[in-house]
Amino acid sequence: MDIKKNLEEVKRELSADEQMLASAFKIEKFYKRHKIKIISAVSAVVLFVIGTQILDAVERSRLESANSAYLKLLQNPNDKEAQETLKGKNPKLYELYSYSQAVKNRDTKLLSGLTSNPDNILRDISSYHLGVLEQREVNSRLYSDFAIVYNSYLAIKSHNIEEAKGQLALIDSNSPLFNMAQIMQHYTIKGK
Repeated sequence: MDIKKNLEEVKRELSADEQMLASAFKIEKFYKRHKIKIISAVSAVVLFVIGTQILDAVERSRLESANSAYLKLLQNPNDKEAQETLKGKNPKLYELYSYSQAVKNRDTKLLSGLTSNPDNILRDISSYHLGVLEQREVNSRLYSDFAIVYNSYLAIKSHNIEEAKGQLALIDSNSPLFNMAQIMQHYTIKGK
């Protein structure tokens, strides 16, 4: 009986080995048939990974260079080399830097140039600050309540009290500028 069991076990093992060998032959046959496709796919994946790594490294380098130029400009706004580097490496950051310098230095010419910027936010805030510096009425989506208060101030200054009251009434009670609007409305009562 032991011999019979051993024989059956050896048959099973041979059968399993035979199946494994058959699978290996099938895999080898499949590989030979699709060798070019497999190598191409593996090469494409490897090239994609390498390309992504290279692009990431280039982007990191560009951003580090732009940040370094920005930090130099914060220390010395007249550094032309840093301005050119920032302008070339990160134009949007350069535009924001230009905006901050224009507001800081009250540069209406630079602000006027930024009012035609394709970026809606920068265009809006530049137009607002340009209007304030030129002491004319302003419109702003981002600074809407500030624009109302400023336009009311201009109306009060030109003795147009009714227009100022009408503008101040537009400020919502939930606005942080509501108290200022109330004070300005009380100021208009005196008619100054």
